[in-house]
Amino acid sequence: MDILEKYIKATNTHRFEEVKKVLHPNAKYFFGDKTCQTIEEIQAYFENAWDLVKNENYEAHGVEWLVKKEHSATCTYTYFYEGYVNGEYTSGRGRATNVFVKEGNDWLLIHEHLSGMPR
Repeated sequence: MDILEKYIKATNTHRFEEVKKVLHPNAKYFFGDKTCQTIEEIQAYFENAWDLVKNENYEAHGVEWLVKKEHSATCTYTYFYEGYVNGEYTSGRGRATNVFVKEGNDWLLIHEHLSGMPR
């Protein structure tokens, strides 16, 4: 579905106003170290990550759509990121689950859950 690509593209702008365009007002994020339950908390988390990892590139690999219905869709994928922390190249990956809902004509992200890879 195009909404995941739109979300990834918005994330890679490093401008939260672009990300916010594809977020549901009630979006909730489960990160490995924090739960964000408001748009303001999500914004602070994104902006902190972009400040920490300079020139970050975020990608979704192996996307699997578990549910595609008229007003909701859920996918899983392996996320990959790369960028520079303190001037040194870094990269990583983990697992992601995204839940989208359709509001009017727009698909919006209402939930994201990110976790590390199993050990």
